[in-house]
This record gives sequence, structure tokens and C-alpha cells, in this order.
Amino acid sequence: MFSPVDTRNPTAVEAEVASHYREMFPSGNASFVREVFKWILDCFEGRYAEFQAIDARYHDLEHTMQGTLCMVRMLAGRHRSFVTPRINQRLFELGLLGILLHDTGYLKVKGDNDGTGAKYTLVHVNRSCEFAARLLGERQFSGEEIASVQQMIRCTGVNVDLAQIPFQGELTRIVGFCLGSADLLGQMAAADYVDKLPILYSEFEESARYNSGKMASVGMFATAEELISKTPGFWEHYVFPKIERDFHAVYRFLNHPWPDGPNWYLLRIAKNLERIKQAA
Repeated sequence: MFSPVDTRNPTAVEAEVASHYREMFPSGNASFVREVFKWILDCFEGRYAEFQAIDARYHDLEHTMQGTLCMVRMLAGRHRSFVTPRINQRLFELGLLGILLHDTGYLKVKGDNDGTGAKYTLVHVNRSCEFAARLLGERQFSGEEIASVQQMIRCTGVNVDLAQIPFQGELTRIVGFCLGSADLLGQMAAADYVDKLPILYSEFEESARYNSGKMASVGMFATAEELISKTPGFWEHYVFPKIERDFHAVYRFLNHPWPDGPNWYLLRIAKNLERIKQAA
């Protein structure tokens, strides 16, 4: 199975990502992973342009690290399986940027001191796409590359119609599906996922206040306890059908060994869901 990695430590996540990158692309850009991790740390720690450090308590840097680790493991598993079409180096790099930037829409600009970035829950995907365009444009990425990253980020939208995303090509679509799957699996498999659900509820609640009751589009709950109690149903009726059907079951590339070995992420999620059920 996977070696344990502390997702509270971006350096540890970076090291595993770099290891998979070297394995997949031995002749790749040796400095790429280090550079893009520095970019995202600068963004989340308040060292980029006019943006503050992240203050959303659930959709924080660790949440991004959880998704990043899961996605790269998924892409590495797919690469080892020799499934076609093969993900090339540039699409891997753009996918890594996509997952690192997918929640930058929670960042606030300096002077925006009303609440936390959680108030942008309803629009954070669009804000993340705008943020990605700015950051990558400044770093001379092409318009086509930026569009690919944005299309991947859009796969994380709660109610997104994937058929309406104008993917640049089949590889962009595949990487986008890996990104969307990892965003869900990375957080739900975390050891402290259940403990953090009240924090997630507080973000939903703040967004509902900020958006004058428009929270229905992302799902609102009367209490944190209700959110927790309904999480097994959320998995059964929303998350699993989404990763199995909508995202074409790319999560199976986390099976180790592939194709029929155990899936560490699904096992961890099952453990979390059982904890909730036992406490009910």
C-alpha cells in the first residue's frame, strides 16, 4: 500500500509528488515540482500579489495537499498500468497545477476582512479559474494550457455538468476526472475527516449567511450533527456514483496492486463512515 505521508507537511507531500514525477518522466523538468509547490505555498501563505493567507478552516492548505497526493498517486497508478492513451509529461504538469490551484477561490484580497474565504463557497470554482489564469499567465503559460487547467478545475464543481466542459482533448478530460475524483477521495479518506466535519459545516453556514440563503445549490444542513449523520448517504448517493460513473472509475488506479488489489482510499473512507454509523 501507500507509505504514510503527513499532509499537514507540504514538504512531505512535495517529496512524494516529485518521486512519482521522476518515476513517470525520468527526463522531465527536475525543478518543476519544487517550483510549483513554492508558488502554491506563496499563494496560501499570503506572499502572492494582493492576496491574504488562506483563512478558510476546512478548505485550507492541508485539504489541497490531500487532494494533490491522491491525484498524483492515481496518475502514477494509471501510468504503471500502461492504459492508453498515456498521460504525457505536460498534461501531468498541468494536472498538478490544477489540483494545487483548485481551491484558490477561497483566498481573499487584502482589505477584505469580512468573514473568511468560506463565504465564497458558491463561487469558489469560478474564482479559482480566474486565479489560475492570472498566476499562470504571469508565468508565460499559453492560453491553451491555461484553458486546460481551468477545465480540470471545473471538474470539482458540486453540480457541474461535465458534458458542458469544452475539454481541450481526451487527455485533459482524463486528468480532469482524476482531479475531481482526488478532490473527493483525498479529504474523505483522511484520518481526521469525521472530526473536521463540524468545521466544514461552519463554512457552509458562513456561505449561507453571506449569500442570503442561496446555499441550496451546495447543500445546506440545519446543524453540524445533521451534516455528519448524512455523510454516509452523501457517499452512497453522490460521491461514489460520481467517481464510478461520471469520472469513469479512474479511482481504480489507486488499487494496489492494479487492477484487483485493495484500494487504500476506499478502505479509509469505509472506516470513517463506519465510525459515523457506530456513533449514531
